[in-house]
Amino acid sequence: MMTTMLVAAAQGVADTVSGMNPVLTEISGEPQMNLWDMACKGGWIMIVLALMSVIACYIFFERAITIRKAGKDDPLFMERIRDYINTGEVKSAINYCRMTNTPAARMIEKGISRMDRPVADVQAAIENTGNIEVAKLENGLSIIATVSSGAPMLGFLGTVTGMVRAFWNMANAGNNIDITLLSSGIYEAMITTVGGLVVGIAAMFAYNHLVYRVDKVVSQMEARTMAFMDLLNESKDK
Repeated sequence: MMTTMLVAAAQGVADTVSGMNPVLTEISGEPQMNLWDMACKGGWIMIVLALMSVIACYIFFERAITIRKAGKDDPLFMERIRDYINTGEVKSAINYCRMTNTPAARMIEKGISRMDRPVADVQAAIENTGNIEVAKLENGLSIIATVSSGAPMLGFLGTVTGMVRAFWNMANAGNNIDITLLSSGIYEAMITTVGGLVVGIAAMFAYNHLVYRVDKVVSQMEARTMAFMDLLNESKDK
């Protein structure tokens, strides 16, 4: 009996609330927010952010593939170079470097081609080649860094312009202020902020990842340089 009374009371409360707020009975029919609507309501700044994201994605994948190829490590590379040099097969060593076709191999190739010069000159030539190779690997990273810092600022610019638009609508409305007059400007302000932060955060992670990969290749190049200089000093002493 008590259970029946409680169920009836709960049903009565639910019917009363439903009658007071008809929206609850039709909540399934309300329009749902999606990403496309958000992007369209964000205004022209969302178009700029979309272009920035496309550019950053292209550079990221292109650089990731390039750096991956540059970081290929042959553990027997220096051993073969040592064998070629010790047997006097300099041309074979140069050809092997060209076949390997990595930044470290191109540095060693430059050093081999100048083995008849003083050690200081050989080291300077290798370092100059290494700086050029590192610059090639870092090509485009500055653009991703610019996107990572510029996208949030563009989002904040959209926030300011959206709020200005909202207050402008409020001022022109006079005493007939309606929430719909403010909603478009505030909506634009919030959407651009979200878009700028999303693009900026993604670009920041992409930039840090590529810098980490480049640092690994640079460490590999430095190790190859040290091994070659030791080999060169040994050959000079003989």
